[in-house]
Amino acid sequence: MATLIYIHGFLSSPLSDKAQRTQRWLQQHCPQVHYDCPFLSPYPEETQRQLSAMMARLGDEPVGFVGSSLGGFWSTWLVEHYGARTVLINPSVRPFELVDRVEGIPQHNFHTNDSYVMTDQHRQQFRQAYCETLTDCRRYYLLAQTGDETLDYRQAVERYQGCRQLIEEGGDHGFQGYENHLPEIVSHLFPDASLSA
Repeated sequence: MATLIYIHGFLSSPLSDKAQRTQRWLQQHCPQVHYDCPFLSPYPEETQRQLSAMMARLGDEPVGFVGSSLGGFWSTWLVEHYGARTVLINPSVRPFELVDRVEGIPQHNFHTNDSYVMTDQHRQQFRQAYCETLTDCRRYYLLAQTGDETLDYRQAVERYQGCRQLIEEGGDHGFQGYENHLPEIVSHLFPDASLSA
């Protein structure tokens, strides 16, 4: 069975709106695709350990990644280390620059009582995890909206140049109308599979 893995963003969780919408849509329209959304640490080294352990558990099972915001950064890391395909939703391109903005200031998870403090060590860990080169642009599909109030969509356009892209005017960081794109998201992730219900 193919597995769609949703990679949530910074300060988010499996309870995020897009994660929940993805799970519900798959259950209704594509029940033969398994859904997973791990609750990831905001700290880069721990995130890498979590994702590596997840991939080891999945073994040779077909997978595809949907990465939102910081999840887009980690989805790129997954593709470059493990293969498969990804769809990036308003992705964070250089999260080490995020640390510049929030270093030393407690950050609170949107869905839990957890709080985190980012340090220079985390900035360096993000830099070390950054994949300088995309080895196969066919694996990537960028969805971005110009009205993103959190991240500059132009960074993503430049970073994923040569990859399939859909840039919508307006919108916001949450990506308005996300659910309308789920059919093409699934078809990009699993192009060789017959996924009709």
